[in-house]
Amino acid sequence: QVQLVESGGDLVQPGGSLRLSCLASGGSFSFSSMGWYRQAPGKQRELVARVTSIGATIYAASVKGRFTISRDNAKNTVYLQMSSLKPEDTAVYVCNGFDGRRNYWGQGTQVTVSS
Repeated sequence: QVQLVESGGDLVQPGGSLRLSCLASGGSFSFSSMGWYRQAPGKQRELVARVTSIGATIYAASVKGRFTISRDNAKNTVYLQMSSLKPEDTAVYVCNGFDGRRNYWGQGTQVTVSS
């Protein structure tokens, strides 16, 4: 059973930085792409960033230039480096892996940006 486990969420002041990590484990898998989504209270889940197995990336317009996604295939881990955080970045950040047939989701990690 493939599992995605996120870590790194925290309370941070506006303008601060955080790095989220997502470790994939269990079973046999090969994700063609991995990504981060977020869901704020009362809002729909939205894409933050995705990265393919060869390193191609896409970002939501709201985070472009502030967030960087990367993956370490040897460690089965995807990262999200977040900087210049804003209160509107407050959300549960959820990791996703797509193996070409189905999506896998983590449980999420809370990021709160507040002074």
